[in-house]
Amino acid sequence: QVQLVETGGGLVQAGGSLRLSCTTSERTLNTYAMAWFRQAPGKEREFVAVIKWNGADIFYALSVRGRFTISRDNAKNTVFLQMNNLKPEDTAVYYCAADPSNSLGLRPSMYPFWGQGTQVTVSS
Repeated sequence: QVQLVETGGGLVQAGGSLRLSCTTSERTLNTYAMAWFRQAPGKEREFVAVIKWNGADIFYALSVRGRFTISRDNAKNTVFLQMNNLKPEDTAVYYCAADPSNSLGLRPSMYPFWGQGTQVTVSS
């Protein structure tokens, strides 16, 4: 069973920054695309960003482009999401997900492996 663990969430004021991390003990995930999704109360889970296994391709949701940066350190089996200039509408539970096919999809259904999520709250 693949296990992903997200850390780094918290409470921050608007305009602030947070860095999320997603780690795993599964070295095979170094060959998977890794993505971040988020889900706000009462809303569907939405795509945030995705990075190919080798970092060669990266895509962002329009709502976070220019503010968030996804990166990965395969030597440490870790994926990061640097979030700058946070807004109250960024408040959500953030999940990391893994896709062995590297399809770089935008739909949650394309990712078979998920973490438990970490809460990000941005106050105005």
